[in-house]
Amino acid sequence: MTARLADIAAQAGVSEATVSRVLNGRPGVAATTRESVLAALDVLGYERPVRLRQRSAGLVGLITPELENPIFPALAQVIGQALTRQGYTPVLATQTPGGSTEDELTEMLVDRGVAGIIFVSGLHADTSADMQRYDQLRGQGVPFVLVDGFSPKVRAPFISPDDRAAMGLAVTHLVSLGHTRIGLALGPKRFVPVLRKIEGFQQAMRDRLGLSPEESDELIQHSLYTLEGGQAAATALLDRGCTAVVCASDMMALGAIRAARQRDLRVPQDVSVVGFDDSPLIAFTDPPLTTIRKPVQSMGQAAVRALLEEIGGTPAPPSEFVFLPELVVRGSTASAHGVEARGRAAGGTA
Repeated sequence: MTARLADIAAQAGVSEATVSRVLNGRPGVAATTRESVLAALDVLGYERPVRLRQRSAGLVGLITPELENPIFPALAQVIGQALTRQGYTPVLATQTPGGSTEDELTEMLVDRGVAGIIFVSGLHADTSADMQRYDQLRGQGVPFVLVDGFSPKVRAPFISPDDRAAMGLAVTHLVSLGHTRIGLALGPKRFVPVLRKIEGFQQAMRDRLGLSPEESDELIQHSLYTLEGGQAAATALLDRGCTAVVCASDMMALGAIRAARQRDLRVPQDVSVVGFDDSPLIAFTDPPLTTIRKPVQSMGQAAVRALLEEIGGTPAPPSEFVFLPELVVRGSTASAHGVEARGRAAGGTA
């Protein structure tokens, strides 16, 4: 207990006696000092005494896809922290293959009386899904915000990265390195972020290389948003002579690197690979991954702000808030000129 008091006192910048007075509810402590001690408890991971705990302003549900892709836990952490700072208690509900569906998780959260729900990469991103489920939810009086995906059929705040601009950044970077055969590996075509990435890719390939949409279509490969999906898509694109592959997620990009190595191709000397998300730890892969950084911090905080406005009865007009991504250049992209020279040499000896 003494060691714990010392830790808290050091963190709060006060004496151990002051910490003891706060924890025991004794008078004679300034309000600002008391808050500093309570904040120190939170930072160090100690539970507040029951009488000092803030009453929760309510539960807020957060429905995400599986957590194997590290970008989803990262986004959940930002949203959870922002909700906690506002006095709300986040409840994470995760979809897993063969587990609960989005509708079942929504029903469970509504039954528990949540103040609102944030959906991440849910059915709102699927152009083949029935959007009436969101109308029904609104009819139940439950505020909600939708992240990563857009539908004009749903009246709600949407939070999205600029997928079109992201592809422009990736293609421009690779063209500046001399690449002209640039492939795009992404998920199923029915998802809004996929359609937007295709639009951005086609526009960039037209602007930078003069390719028609039909020509750039040959350089697009759909697969799954997994390491294995990225490997399969990259294998197909390498068969088509691509010297660079842009992937719709960092997990897919790791699969693309595996596909290149299975052919004894080096990354980035023989094949350049660009990811998407800038997931945690992706800077420490081999090689460190060049990627498009999704603005997770800004998006998560904006989702919470929008939801709290909905809960507070002062919602902004239903609209989409679009956040600009950022190109992060690391070690998985390099000049294409060495690749082309080796190709010519191979052709000369054939």
